[in-house]
Amino acid sequence: MRHRFDGRAAHAGLASALVACSVLVSGCGIIFQNHEKRADAMLQPTPGNAARGTITLIERADGVQVSYSLIDMPPDSDHALQVHERGDCIAMDDQDASPVFALPAERKRATARLEGELGNIHADSTGSATGFFVATDVSLDGVRSVISRAIVLHREATDPYAASPHNVGPALACGVIRR
Repeated sequence: MRHRFDGRAAHAGLASALVACSVLVSGCGIIFQNHEKRADAMLQPTPGNAARGTITLIERADGVQVSYSLIDMPPDSDHALQVHERGDCIAMDDQDASPVFALPAERKRATARLEGELGNIHADSTGSATGFFVATDVSLDGVRSVISRAIVLHREATDPYAASPHNVGPALACGVIRR
């Protein structure tokens, strides 16, 4: 018995194999593509204050980009933005606030700048502040991770020349950093 070659069947089989490989390679692209590490926090006012807004953190090669959009702050004022150890905004007064986030080695140095001291922001004449900066001492994973910690907008700005640079007054707003 002699078999006859059917070109159409071979062509259909080859086309099916090419489609299957294409789907497989496309799936690998989704798996292996560079996923952006991102986290967000919704800042809500602390009792007696009105400041609120959003904070977005995106990990980049040079640090974590911290983008902020805040409203209802005192007009023409400067404020510290800090990450605190615990992700608890319920008891955010001076006595109950958790310490500023820091690695144990840094916490021992009383005048050292702590990882959680992100920087100062300026509210314009309407009490709004929008912008970004890069925080090089924190990350969104590992030992320097700020995920599930509280991010706090304080009444005062950080003064790097003060004897205690970590005292920036009461919290105006607070939110927990979440992926």
